[in-house]
Amino acid sequence: MSVRKIAGTFLLGISLLTLLSAQDTRSTHWDFNDVQAGKLPSGWIVDATHPKKPLAVWEVLKKDISSSENKILALSKVQAYYGNTYNLCYSRSISFLNGEISVKFKAVSGRIDQGGGIMWRVQNRDNYYVARFNPLEDNFRFYSVKNGIREEIASVNIALDNGWHEMKIIQHNSHFEGYLDGKKLLESDNKDCTQSGAAGLWTKADAATVFDDFQVNTVSQ
Repeated sequence: MSVRKIAGTFLLGISLLTLLSAQDTRSTHWDFNDVQAGKLPSGWIVDATHPKKPLAVWEVLKKDISSSENKILALSKVQAYYGNTYNLCYSRSISFLNGEISVKFKAVSGRIDQGGGIMWRVQNRDNYYVARFNPLEDNFRFYSVKNGIREEIASVNIALDNGWHEMKIIQHNSHFEGYLDGKKLLESDNKDCTQSGAAGLWTKADAATVFDDFQVNTVSQ
């Protein structure tokens, strides 16, 4: 990559962060600690792209069974292994177009797939953006899902250890960036999903993943 291109990419990233920070921001945060174990946060729904009944089980669980605090949201049970099923859990109380979304995640198990990530601008179960990390493939990717068809937008190879990690996306109009553990790894433009929509969490097939500290910062339009 040329020095000129590197400088341009750096300046674009700085400009995007500056632009978002200069606007009024509405922040919504879930640490799941006030949710009864075995339940979902109020307003969250479970669905699937290419659903095969019954749906996967998402629920809030205790991170430490000896304590009522420090709860997590988990995809705790996948009812059947279908490679083209995407498991969704998201909140329609959010209307997200531009801003930042972050979450802490840990891949627990999965024979066909592992890991997971963030979904945003969700119109319905068949139309949204998703950023996900897969430890079986050691890659971090952006996808658009349009009319149930998933299309790769950007990808980078990266290996992470088996512990907790943080994922973040920054969206401004058609431009978005993806971060793992504070490091920007993906950057792209896409116009498949241009309307504001819900935000939430995503896994594929039999990936059982746990999540914590889901934060949505929506900038005013």
